Amino acid sequence: MFVTDIRKEFYDVVMNQALFHCDQLQYTLVPVTGWQDLGTAFLEHKEQFRYFVLINCGANVDLLEMLQPDDDSIFFVCDTHRPVDVVNVYNDTQIKLLIKQDDDLGVPSYDDIFRDEDEEGEGGDDSGNESDGGSEPSGKRRRYDEVVVALRRLRKREILFDYEQYEYHGTSASLVIFELAWVLTKDTKDMLWWAVIGLTDQWVHDKITHMKYVTDMATMQRHVSRHNHRNEDEDNALSIDCMRISFEYDLRLTLYQHWSLFESICNSTYTSCNFKLWSLNGQKKLQEFLADMGLPLKQVRQKFHSMDMTIKENLREVIEESSNKYGMKDIRIQTFGVHFGFKNRFLASDVVHAAAALLESTEKDESASDNFIKALDCLSRSNLERLHLGIDLAKKKLIAIQQMVASCICTNLILSQGPFLYCYLMEGTPDVKLFSKPMALTLLCKNKRCKLLPLVMAVPMDVEKGTVIALGIPPESDTSDKKNFFGRAFEKAAESTSSRTLHDHFDTSIIELKMEDRTKFLDALITLLS
Repeated sequence: MFVTDIRKEFYDVVMNQALFHCDQLQYTLVPVTGWQDLGTAFLEHKEQFRYFVLINCGANVDLLEMLQPDDDSIFFVCDTHRPVDVVNVYNDTQIKLLIKQDDDLGVPSYDDIFRDEDEEGEGGDDSGNESDGGSEPSGKRRRYDEVVVALRRLRKREILFDYEQYEYHGTSASLVIFELAWVLTKDTKDMLWWAVIGLTDQWVHDKITHMKYVTDMATMQRHVSRHNHRNEDEDNALSIDCMRISFEYDLRLTLYQHWSLFESICNSTYTSCNFKLWSLNGQKKLQEFLADMGLPLKQVRQKFHSMDMTIKENLREVIEESSNKYGMKDIRIQTFGVHFGFKNRFLASDVVHAAAALLESTEKDESASDNFIKALDCLSRSNLERLHLGIDLAKKKLIAIQQMVASCICTNLILSQGPFLYCYLMEGTPDVKLFSKPMALTLLCKNKRCKLLPLVMAVPMDVEKGTVIALGIPPESDTSDKKNFFGRAFEKAAESTSSRTLHDHFDTSIIELKMEDRTKFLDALITLLS
């Protein structure tokens, strides 16, 4: 079995591995970082395998056209990227899409997309027979048919444009795979925890709406209740190796249980953006907030696990009460926590940040596959040392993000280009290598975006090759549907200027381009979106 996976949401792969182990299936796991990697991996393995499972990649392109597989190759695609390519939807022989039934794909009807192609093949002979008679009406009929076909093709282009113009994300692949395991009665508590992490990743990296997150959390809560009830009478329920998953209504303070409360408030996207901590007024407001809570500064600045128990018992309520006074009315969020034995407790977002930091680690010159394996290890409850290492890396990344936000805003690096805001990090900027990674760049943009205008951010990627990576995100709003239009806009801008670009990422809103083409590409993007 051949499995591919993008460098994020890799916990879905862990669940597939568990399923394969249940049935004692042999498989090959191949991490891939983009379309080129996927094509190369397929060429290397296509002679050995007939079945291919693509996780978080493959849904939004015509797989058969891209990979050119043999007729007996079958692809099972479990991918959260939307929209799904229409050829993949209507090909029921080689492409098997694993999608929840209640996911509304909004796919155009088969007739609207393929009818003119079918009728062209069937109608070609009839028009030829009529023309043999040399009659005048046959010529008029042929011209009429040509006009009808042209109108249908125009209508088809309009329908496909409306369907494909926005990129967005569907149900987490980890949740889909977990429910598949549940139907097969092969689900375990570990699989359930990985599904929770996959859903939480979508929320942390801003891929789904709040309503979608809450709805899927309710689904997960039912599964958690079922597993907890099933395990109540087991002998190991109170053993040192036990695993307990619980629904939490916890704080939106990143890694606060593994940090000091003060550092978490300063480096969490939610609080830093609300307080505007890059400004003096924001720092002053933070001090007022801490005073309003009535917590001693000594307690706030020390590690969470060292705080007085009397303070920790009511900490959530105290923070929520003060947050309401400062306009942060949704400081608490639905989530899940896990206990491993009696000592180790983690929130799902803790694991997401740790895994992402390990995946995109720049501290050592290791390959993406090496980082993938390390991140995979941190999901195992038998390797908590790796998880704690990931948490330490995540803290460094979050601090770097807040420092970069303050630097960009205070030095006016974020410029208005009319229809969108634009920011470019120069080579030599601290931590620029970190922000050339997609997930780190996404979190950075999330901290800097505006409620009125979209944001485009570009970062040097490879100095020797002279390339930059650019990411576009829509403006933030309470009613945002999380649909991103930059994928198509980047394609059009590159095409109109003949810019040397590489659309290799599975997220279409991320693009690589040559440094010297950046100016003309940006000008075309301004014209296109004006």
